[in-house]
Amino acid sequence: MIPRDLIERLPKTDLHVHLDGSLRPTTLLELGRAAELTLPFATAEEIAGYMTSQASAGLARYLEVFEILTAVLQTREALRRVAFELAEDAARENVRYMEVRFSPILHDRQGLQWADTVSAVLSGLAEAEERYTIRTGVILCGIRTISPERSLELAALTAKYKGQAVVGFDLAGAERDYPAKDHREAFYLIRNNNISGTVHAGEEFGPPSIHQALHYCGAHRIGHGTQLWQDADLMNYVNDHRIPLEICLTSNLQIGGIPSIGAHPLRQYFDAGLRVTLNTDNRLVSNTTVTDEFDRACRSFGLDIYDLRKILINGFKSAFLPYRQKVQLLSSAIDEMDRLFDERYPGIYRRLRTFL
Repeated sequence: MIPRDLIERLPKTDLHVHLDGSLRPTTLLELGRAAELTLPFATAEEIAGYMTSQASAGLARYLEVFEILTAVLQTREALRRVAFELAEDAARENVRYMEVRFSPILHDRQGLQWADTVSAVLSGLAEAEERYTIRTGVILCGIRTISPERSLELAALTAKYKGQAVVGFDLAGAERDYPAKDHREAFYLIRNNNISGTVHAGEEFGPPSIHQALHYCGAHRIGHGTQLWQDADLMNYVNDHRIPLEICLTSNLQIGGIPSIGAHPLRQYFDAGLRVTLNTDNRLVSNTTVTDEFDRACRSFGLDIYDLRKILINGFKSAFLPYRQKVQLLSSAIDEMDRLFDERYPGIYRRLRTFL
């Protein structure tokens, strides 16, 4: 087994992490009290139990948790603080690149303009980049359960912030009864502005959801893709076109998308050659970190150092970054991970490296 402390030291990415699902427990309590909200928990320990019970009741209940979380994120300072703390926590486990996603439409209850929410999040992330060795980007989200017109407005906002650390557009929310194709105009705008797009698909619904994400919305990555294995032809298409899968093991288990971690198709996807990446989804709601996700994958699927190295590289390859910046980031990460592997497994790794 690959030691957890080594996994923590290795350079990593987190390409699928929601800002509003990744507060620190203490911050959630402080912001809730400051906003004079009545919360269903009083201590950090109670938060963990509450989140686990809600998240395990299926995707609908899982998403209800966010009503509480977004309620405390209605000011510029709250958004700035949470963005900074998320990047700080990630940097402390050597996440070198992270894409934070959120939907401005969920943070305007007290009069914040959408542009205010974006600038607040960008400010918090920029502060973290100054203090730590981490690079970040922002993905703005449309939501399946809102009107397609609103998603189109959010896509236009994404285009406005192109080149200002906003790196992509996403469609999130409940899949069942809310098809991605209804929001295709938003993705048409995104593609016409040469912006990258990702879509939550195949999380709780089958391959048709992934099909729509790819062929109606032109997604460059797929969020989750847990049910992709049910359509071999579509899976081959995803593989042939090197479309990355943003896999979130703990989250997929919580909502019932898989009966156990061991039953997740990650190993099947990896062995077939798909470009799989590992991500947190929601650090608070799923009580996880990037290190946790890689550790669970290594233990559940018997990953060796070659497998781990390849998945780590997949994360950097799949970043929504300009090519030259991506190459530079990837090259630096490979140098660092090879040094750490060689340090831990000097005889084995030097022989293995000739095949990598």
